[in-house]
Amino acid sequence: MPAGCLTKPGSMAGSAPEMAPHPVSFDDVRRAAGALAGVTIRTPVLENPDVNARLGGRLLLKAESLQRTGAFKIRGAYHRMLHLSPDELARGAVTYSSGNHALGLARAAQILGSSALIVMPSDVPQAKMAAVRAMGAGIETFDRDTEDSAEIVARVVRETGRVEVPPSAHPEVLAGAGTVALELIEDAGAAMDAVLVPCGGGGLTAATAVVTAEASPSTQVYAAEPELFDDTRRSLEAGRRVGNPKGRRTICDAIMTPIPNEVTFPINLDLLAGAVTADDEEVREAMRFAFTHFHIVTEPGAVVGLAAILAGRVPIEGRTIATVITGGNIDAARFARLLAP
Repeated sequence: MPAGCLTKPGSMAGSAPEMAPHPVSFDDVRRAAGALAGVTIRTPVLENPDVNARLGGRLLLKAESLQRTGAFKIRGAYHRMLHLSPDELARGAVTYSSGNHALGLARAAQILGSSALIVMPSDVPQAKMAAVRAMGAGIETFDRDTEDSAEIVARVVRETGRVEVPPSAHPEVLAGAGTVALELIEDAGAAMDAVLVPCGGGGLTAATAVVTAEASPSTQVYAAEPELFDDTRRSLEAGRRVGNPKGRRTICDAIMTPIPNEVTFPINLDLLAGAVTADDEEVREAMRFAFTHFHIVTEPGAVVGLAAILAGRVPIEGRTIATVITGGNIDAARFARLLAP
């Protein structure tokens, strides 16, 4: 087994998993797709024949970096806010986010005539904070090593009456996120052998696994994580949620989560084929690769799946492998620095 890869026993393609009751279903995702029509963008699935020839298989990139607000997160944020009552919309939303969910929620609130307050780590790139404020959302910062974001969000809910719209731990958020996989399966043109999903809290990964189990059961789904934030990989191995040590850092700031989400982890434990990791230098190379061969701008956390594919963590020769490019919210100066040799 390649370094940085965990494959669960009995997870080979073609062995249909036994579905446990989950908070989101394939039908929920299909309904969400209808609700999001005309609001979110049906992003392209990118393919390059020269890249395929070089790799010896088909590589598909679902380019959510081209989504409204520059990431897939608006799908779940808008779908959740769409189900709020008029009174709840008047009170507004609150969430924790390191960037992309913040942008998605801020835009969703703006579209629906509501408001949003974002609890953000103080070390988030300033460009992301500025973009959130530009959409009219407020920000409350915290220290990710010494403070608990969940406690801060809970306090805001108590004091202001705002409704929490979490990044992943809600059925309507998960249903919205699952529309990424629905589009990917419909647009791939042929059955995929595997899909790699960049994984922080695990929402997009779980939603992808639910959709794939129903619509393409021969396709394996893997979580893809930064090497130093491999809590999902280690949790799958242990069969329970295992957190990351505090004080670690990675260039993949968008998916620096402390522990798998308690709502999404049971889904991932049931349905994932396994998990893969990539280190920061492999991620930087994947960013260069995506820019050179597909002409897209990506943020580091968005290409962890691509990095793992290029590093051989999941074999691609003779196979069709896809990954979601989850976002492209990065300022030009940082992008240039990360791509520099």
